Amino acid sequence: MHYEFIRAKLKDCDPVEISRKSGAVYDRQKQEFRVLLMGRNYFVSYPSGEICDFNHSEISNFPVKTLILRYLVHAQGAPPTEKDITYREVSGGQVYYRNFYGRCIMRLVRMFSKDFPALEYAMAKLNALKTTHGDLSYRFQFMNNIYVTFILWNGDEEFPTSANILFDANTPDYFNAEDHTVVCDIALSFLKELSK
Repeated sequence: MHYEFIRAKLKDCDPVEISRKSGAVYDRQKQEFRVLLMGRNYFVSYPSGEICDFNHSEISNFPVKTLILRYLVHAQGAPPTEKDITYREVSGGQVYYRNFYGRCIMRLVRMFSKDFPALEYAMAKLNALKTTHGDLSYRFQFMNNIYVTFILWNGDEEFPTSANILFDANTPDYFNAEDHTVVCDIALSFLKELSK
């Protein structure tokens, strides 16, 4: 969905309900939501849908803006489950898997297969939880109620480095299959910056 379309939908939603279902704090006086994304606070004005960073400077990244608004508008109130699902288990995930694999899983491999310490460094900044999947894996909070797990396996002479991405089972209550790809695109871009 387009940014302007989802921004217009925000006006039709009750801010108290949005806050309850999304976990985003709503400040009635300032008429804004505070949304956590990749360890950073963003402020969403209601009902305009304008989004600012922690310095209250308007952000220009349209995928981030659109995803934040989609999260608020579509939130169903499902808490994290601590149970992981694959992209293929998301409704429509089978159809879009090839795109997801190229855009997200292979990008994760390209970014960190030769530099596990860079991923560890970035994940430490997010206070991510190291898990036991693969050779290196972390579960991190992408957004208020959204948790993602990135997994890497070391390559050797027979097999190249590989990866997988898991989502908390509540994620489909907030996002569709295409949004899941955008979640990972955004997370990988943030991790690239955090790894420096």
